Amino acid sequence: MRYWCEYAWLPDGVVPGVGIDVSDGVVEAVEPGRPRSGTVLSGLTMPGFANVHSHAFHRALRGRTHGERGTFWTWRERMYALAARLDPDSYYRLARAVYAEMVLAGYTSVGEFHYLHHAPDGRRYADPNAMSAALVAAAQDAGIRLCLLDTCYLAGGPGRELEGTQRRFGDGDAEAWAARVAEFRPEGRHVTVGAAVHSVRAVPASQLAVVAEAAGGRPLHVHLSEQRAENEDCLHAHGVTPTGLLADHDVLGPHTVAVHATHLTDGDMSTLAATGTGVCFCPTTERDLGDGIGPARALNDAGVPLSLGTDSHAVVDPFEETRALELNERLAAEARGRFTVTELLAAATAHDALGFPDVGRLEPGAQADLVTVRLDSVRTAGAEPDGVFFAASAADVTDVLVAGEHVVRDGVHTRVDRPAALLATEIGRLR
Repeated sequence: MRYWCEYAWLPDGVVPGVGIDVSDGVVEAVEPGRPRSGTVLSGLTMPGFANVHSHAFHRALRGRTHGERGTFWTWRERMYALAARLDPDSYYRLARAVYAEMVLAGYTSVGEFHYLHHAPDGRRYADPNAMSAALVAAAQDAGIRLCLLDTCYLAGGPGRELEGTQRRFGDGDAEAWAARVAEFRPEGRHVTVGAAVHSVRAVPASQLAVVAEAAGGRPLHVHLSEQRAENEDCLHAHGVTPTGLLADHDVLGPHTVAVHATHLTDGDMSTLAATGTGVCFCPTTERDLGDGIGPARALNDAGVPLSLGTDSHAVVDPFEETRALELNERLAAEARGRFTVTELLAAATAHDALGFPDVGRLEPGAQADLVTVRLDSVRTAGAEPDGVFFAASAADVTDVLVAGEHVVRDGVHTRVDRPAALLATEIGRLR
């Protein structure tokens, strides 16, 4: 296929009048200044966005946890109640609609931090990876790349057993978790299986190294220091911060991504940088839950790779997440210009954090994941092309290609019919 882009965001910046040739899902040629020919993509064409941290089932909570004000912990109880109502079939239907929403917004890959492993009472399904298989099928049908981050979740807090809905999250111990994950080998070129430590609250210290070893160089993610209470509990139980505990048990490293990293000490940031660990911020969820503002600029200055996720899906919009990285920093620092647009694009397209290192660039040899954004909407009219992060929204995405497949054309999903209606139906059933 031959495409002509009115503007394209190439590795060296935004360029007008760019031809892009795609063959077998891969960018074959990029030619600035090519005469208009082939399929015309009007507006700005960018690399596909990476949603590095997702809990697909949380989407059913959007707009339903605010009426009673509440706290992070009261929100969590609502989340557990929702988790108790899902089975493989209903999770497939919900996740398919959620992933379709993501592609419509411009995401071409997603990291699913998955811990709904078993039946609500904790018993295993006949296929112990049935819930994982449901997510893989949902992503494939929605046309999005998936890194399934199978999450080890063993405790309800330091010294506390799993209880209630939490029982469906657990495998007994890390060895049993690793054995189950080893049995799951999904087919498909756009699926990877990684691992996750839910948090230092949910995986006892004695089990952390088992998870790290089982990850075996695959993506390994972990919730880190999202709440101050997590830090306090860890200091009380182990005498070190969560970052220190993870470092002591070889969880950190170049394949590891720490999610949130909101409340870090200077020593924590040095440890993350020294180990090559990345950090994923989820700004719209972090503000929805009142977590706080993480030290994004300081981490980036220390050499820590940054990425972005939608986490609870309070919002599914890569432009909102990306500009929030900058705008949160402005609020914290009381200064503008904290990140360059090039740095923001790098965080928004960090597919390597999900095991897709050849995605996220418009250059020959890269996977053909393209997103085109209108520059003539009421939001973007008059904006410079490289100013889209401060002007556009997901509603301005017109076309999305994933590995060369035109999954969104003229704002319409080509694989999933009426995703909004599907979301309303599935969330209604869960209520």
